[in-house]
Amino acid sequence: MADTLTFYTNPMSRGQIARWALHEAGADYDQVLLDYGDSMKAASYLAINPMGKVPAIKHGDEVVTEAAAICAYLAVAFPQAGLAPLAAEQADYYRWMFFAAGPIEAAIMNNSFDWIPTEQQQQMVGYGDYDRVINVLDELFATRNFVCGDRFTAADIYVGSQIDWGIQFKTMPKRDTLVAYVSRFRDRPAYKQAKAIDAGLMAEPKDAPDGAGQSD
Repeated sequence: MADTLTFYTNPMSRGQIARWALHEAGADYDQVLLDYGDSMKAASYLAINPMGKVPAIKHGDEVVTEAAAICAYLAVAFPQAGLAPLAAEQADYYRWMFFAAGPIEAAIMNNSFDWIPTEQQQQMVGYGDYDRVINVLDELFATRNFVCGDRFTAADIYVGSQIDWGIQFKTMPKRDTLVAYVSRFRDRPAYKQAKAIDAGLMAEPKDAPDGAGQSD
């Protein structure tokens, strides 16, 4: 696709997931940096994402929000990158990407905020309890190298980011299987490129221009 791709982000956000996905996809993009005070809640951006959250991308006339959806969209929009699942990989691809967007995300956030569901509440929350989620991930990566088996896909960008951050910020335990999984993608050129850009942006003075219209 030759349409212009615009990437809305903040380096200290889940925008890091989308940037990694953009680099894995080999997509050319213009970036718009938004702050949490004004520009993320401005009318111009709310027209892109009414939630006032990042990341978001605009690809031609199409807008995609939510990091998992952006990963899945880019895998299809840039097929030459080989990020989309093969026919035999689709079940694992969608199952575990949605598992990361639902149970993993909820379990980590609630646990970080010290909200531990009671036994009765565990029947209502989608993830049951935090330990169950971690054990499921432990068992998954004890049997495979990547989400879909031996091949890296867009699902690994999203699932991998959740585990990568979980280990880094100590919201997940350093299980041997999870540490080994993360080590398999941290040396990927696209991962390093994307992380270097966001690290550089975080190091810039806070009163620097917001970067609207800058190109990667």
